[in-house]
Amino acid sequence: MKPGRKKRGELLLEVNRILYDKYGDCHCSLDYKNPLQLLVAVILSAQCTDVRVNKITPELFKKFPDAVSLAESDITELEEAIKSAGLFRNKAKSIKKAASSLVSKFNGIVPDTMEGLTSLAGVGRKTANVILGDAFGIPGLPVDTHVKRVLNRIGAVKSDNAEKIEAMVNEVVPPEYWTNLSHMVILHGRETCKARNPDCDDCILNHICAFYASSGRKRNN
Repeated sequence: MKPGRKKRGELLLEVNRILYDKYGDCHCSLDYKNPLQLLVAVILSAQCTDVRVNKITPELFKKFPDAVSLAESDITELEEAIKSAGLFRNKAKSIKKAASSLVSKFNGIVPDTMEGLTSLAGVGRKTANVILGDAFGIPGLPVDTHVKRVLNRIGAVKSDNAEKIEAMVNEVVPPEYWTNLSHMVILHGRETCKARNPDCDDCILNHICAFYASSGRKRNN
């Protein structure tokens, strides 16, 4: 059963408060110096750890420092530069296409709007929200697999659709919380509310979590 708007708002604000007490102000764990570098790093991060991406990008950006050089790159050379990120052929195509879109539509400059970012080849709302929030300081709520899992388990949302989840959160949570809330939920999903074998008993959210209450995981007191 979906929570009502008021209940959803109260629950999410409580989640935000509890997680903030633990994590505080969070930052993107991908290393970048400008919006273009963050865009490329986010593309590389699909099914790859941020740690691995951060090992790849310094040399990558030495070879390809701007959108023009990425757009004009030899695809084989680009693939070789990002090979250790996995899925390197698809990622190289996505990076090259996105860079070409930047050059043709925005003079090589990464736009700072959702409309502009999602007009780039291969860029969806999740990637756009990461760039808006972290590169430009514009409120955005990236919804990845961790955000989906944690918010569904808690009972704040009941949907696997990223856009619907984003809309349901944004409807009841003030914009100034969106970016950091996403970072905190992702960290919580990685550390505690894992896909397999979640650490429910020691979870700081278990007292407000629908999954914990209904799954028989509660300790017998």
